[in-house]
Amino acid sequence: MADRRQGGADSAANEEQANGNGGGRCIALVGPFGSGKTSLLEAILSRTGAVARQGTVADGNTVGDAAPEARDHGMSVEANFAETEYLGDRYTFIDCPGSVEFLAEMDGVLDGVDLAVVVAEDDERKVPALQLILKALEARAVPRVLFLNKIDKSTRGVRDVLPVLQPASSVPMVLRQIPIWENGQATGFIDLALERAHVYHEKEPSTQVDMSDADRSREVEARFTMLETLADHDDDLMEALLEDIAPEPEVVFADLVRELHEGLICPVFFGSAEHGNGIGRLLKALRHETPGVSALRGRLMAEENGGIVRIIKTLHTLHGGKMSIGRVLSGHVADGDSVFRAGGAELKASGVFTIFGQQAVKRAAATAGDLVALGRLDDVKTGEFLSLAAKEPPPASDEVPRAPVLSIAISAAQRKDEVRLSAALAKLVEEDPSLILKQSQVTAETLLEGQGEMHLRVAQERLAGKYGLSLSVTEPQVPYQETIRGSTKVRGRHKKQSGGHGQFGDTVLEIKPLARGEGVQFSDTITGGVVPKQYIPSVRDGVMEALRTGPMGFPVVDIAVVLVDGSYHSVDSSDQAFKMAGILGIREGLPECKPVLLEPVMSVTVVCPSDATARINAIVSARRGQILGFDTRPGWDGWDEVKALMPESEVGDLIVELRSATAGVASYTASFDHMAELSGKAADQALRRAGKQAA
Repeated sequence: MADRRQGGADSAANEEQANGNGGGRCIALVGPFGSGKTSLLEAILSRTGAVARQGTVADGNTVGDAAPEARDHGMSVEANFAETEYLGDRYTFIDCPGSVEFLAEMDGVLDGVDLAVVVAEDDERKVPALQLILKALEARAVPRVLFLNKIDKSTRGVRDVLPVLQPASSVPMVLRQIPIWENGQATGFIDLALERAHVYHEKEPSTQVDMSDADRSREVEARFTMLETLADHDDDLMEALLEDIAPEPEVVFADLVRELHEGLICPVFFGSAEHGNGIGRLLKALRHETPGVSALRGRLMAEENGGIVRIIKTLHTLHGGKMSIGRVLSGHVADGDSVFRAGGAELKASGVFTIFGQQAVKRAAATAGDLVALGRLDDVKTGEFLSLAAKEPPPASDEVPRAPVLSIAISAAQRKDEVRLSAALAKLVEEDPSLILKQSQVTAETLLEGQGEMHLRVAQERLAGKYGLSLSVTEPQVPYQETIRGSTKVRGRHKKQSGGHGQFGDTVLEIKPLARGEGVQFSDTITGGVVPKQYIPSVRDGVMEALRTGPMGFPVVDIAVVLVDGSYHSVDSSDQAFKMAGILGIREGLPECKPVLLEPVMSVTVVCPSDATARINAIVSARRGQILGFDTRPGWDGWDEVKALMPESEVGDLIVELRSATAGVASYTASFDHMAELSGKAADQALRRAGKQAA
């Protein structure tokens, strides 16, 4: 019976290859920070013979996390790719970062994989982080299995761990194995689908053994629980269970595969990546149960196209130039072949490469299912579809980058490096779309926005290490403004005699406040030609220039200026003289109008686990935030949304405190709401931070 089941699975795999679903399978390794994804990749590569010896994260000799920044921080900071073979089939495994600050790396990857292995561990504190991962998979309808890692360190039974993890998933977690215990240690497993027992061997394949009577009893109970869950979506299986009829093995396997592919269940396997335990069973499940690339095409595209490549990652190498890593969804691409963007632009692939860790190995071509790097597609971005046929335009990209939560103002430490920094930043944000580059028109700063402290720190390290740049990094300036509470009438006169023609311009200006948000208005009531019409635009230019910097050092807004009177000289008056008169009038008049500081106030929405909502409310209130209310987060069990108004100066490093209070999982979005008056001690502090003097 076992041979027949194995043969049936192999036949299904062969049929899929024949139908054009093969080529290679692509599998993402995802999960919370520290769960052991990089170790699992290393164990898989060792078991399949892709590496001679299994490396460890502690020794810094793994295929994944080979970048200097990853080694220095002991964490994944980018997706790592490795191709291998198992029982004649080709697989590309993608090790994705687990830190919330680098989860955007996972976003692009998920649109190029057939299945995700979610690596987790017996740690209640990481359940919210696990939920972040699973929600991303569910949103993209990516089939997923969970690998419960570090079984050797678990202090309780697997069936006790599952209820702890289940709230993170919107579909049932279905246990596919139960452990064999000996002296409190998991020494092997019982496969609930195959009904076989195996014992572990350190970094070697497990061996089959006979089940004890006690283990057989546990297996029967656990298997029935698995079948009950499957029967929720199979009426025939439910009827068989109610009539106490043992289902045929083929039925069980067919249900397991179908419900996995349809996202109805999340099968659970376990083991220890560090010791190489549970790797073989996981690989066999991936071989027989991973959907082919045709299923991915169906997820990504509404209709069938000709040859299509989905770009999931962009790399800029120092010697090989730009590489666009993509999954071939259909068709065939070779070195020098033309590819076509959504707008119709034609590009030529300069080389086709297999990526293995930090190495790019040239290959002749790629077919449906393969994940490869295409060289020198200069304008192509992560998330794009490329067509391999000119008459078959690809669909447009639908990627939306994650909203940034922290910003830095960045510039070259030496002026001679400004051009180099600009080019390096362009490459950096192309490699990582969750980094956003902005030019602030108000503060004249170059802002680099990202997903948190570590995310921006790694970006700086890459600029320094990879591109050899010395940087100047500061906190972004808050775009304060000024307005006035009072009115005045003031004369602005510019008179200068220095031989020959002099300079003469004379204006009388009325200055008064406007309602918040009305901006700056200039008008005139000149009659009788006391100020010739040709000079009035110059007066306006002078007024507008003077309003760029008020008495406190910030732009002045919500103000009306009216030119009501003045005089001129037939010889000495000029455009420049009346512009200077307008400037002088504003500079003399504003201090008499009770100037007041305005600060930008943001509309902020914080998302957090419900058990942290009280802490989040306290954080928001302590930052001068006005809480507008909170409610459950739509579609997220155990999460809340807190809405508030908060000064932009308090939002700057908000994410640091939010994540500290929520084991790293809270986040927020913010948008400008209004400008509000700021006075007293708070205004003095703002002026000191901005390096200005109080009025």
